[in-house]
Amino acid sequence: MLLILLFVLLPAGMLACSLPGSGQDSALSTPTVATEGNGFGSAANHVHSLLALPPHVLLLATHYGLFRSGDGGQHWQEVAGGQGQLMENLMTYSLTVSPLDSQRLYVLTYPSVSNARGTPGLYMSKNQGRTWQLMASSASLTRTTIFLAAAGNDSPNEVYIYLSERQEYGLLVSHDGGSHFRETGKLPFSVISGLLPLPGAPGHLLVYSSAGMALSSDGGLHWQLIAGIHGGIFDVTTAGPNQPIYASGDAGMYISRDGGRTFTPSTRSTSARSFFLLTSLVAAPSNPRILYGETATSIYCSTDGGQSWVSLPTIRGNLSELAVDPLNPFQLYLSLSYPTAVYVLNGQGNGAHWQSLTPTST
Repeated sequence: MLLILLFVLLPAGMLACSLPGSGQDSALSTPTVATEGNGFGSAANHVHSLLALPPHVLLLATHYGLFRSGDGGQHWQEVAGGQGQLMENLMTYSLTVSPLDSQRLYVLTYPSVSNARGTPGLYMSKNQGRTWQLMASSASLTRTTIFLAAAGNDSPNEVYIYLSERQEYGLLVSHDGGSHFRETGKLPFSVISGLLPLPGAPGHLLVYSSAGMALSSDGGLHWQLIAGIHGGIFDVTTAGPNQPIYASGDAGMYISRDGGRTFTPSTRSTSARSFFLLTSLVAAPSNPRILYGETATSIYCSTDGGQSWVSLPTIRGNLSELAVDPLNPFQLYLSLSYPTAVYVLNGQGNGAHWQSLTPTST
């Protein structure tokens, strides 16, 4: 039987909510009266990024606050964005960790209400999100907003940002933690969906868009289009240095075993119309053959590097971000939106089930 999965695509790095100038509703709003809330805030809150870091650290970047757990989600603390905190009244998005130092994080911010007290821009943490500091204000870099951020692979102080209004010239890089930025080379696409600095390969970057994917080996100064990619790419992931790189897109799954120079189809299919369209994709850091993928309504797991997939238990709610525990390839975290919630998948096979890690309201 043919299986065709339909979905609504949100490009990697794009906010789950709209930004000014997008032609949709503005992100500047007043929180609605909560009809269903929890410890993550009102029913209007939603998730932009989720990270799982060693040992048992979770970071959740939301429209109304940045939350951290140091014990695998048993207890949570709002560390930024709340009343009287740094980033007050700012949404947090594009949360990224350095592949060279799991203590070093970067996050982008933008006002979530019209009279926000915090300063929008790029923030950095040197202690896994316990504390943060402003590195660059948005006003110093762009007239609108910063589209995405990605921690670099040359040093923990390297970070890339993308300014969409600059189109092919919108990729900037900083080598001092975000205090100063300079242009890279001309991108092969006028708009990009995401950027993946390859772990363990300084200067090697993958950029992807609705028009395909390209590789740079010199920090973005020059780019080479990757042949054999049909249509757009939604998400790209790898488990770590010298591991396979996986990509999902219009034509299904691709895999690279040569550092991103070439990609080949990886999904076993019985018909040209039988494939998975996964909007997001994550690889388990401790086992590169274990992958998780997500559509708008379902979550899937592969234990053979994307050759075959099985569906995971269904869960009610608006599916959002996925993250895998760095040490346990079968410990998958899932966030939901409207209202924000977090779950962990326990067990395997027929015994697998979702357990809530969502704090109750106080």
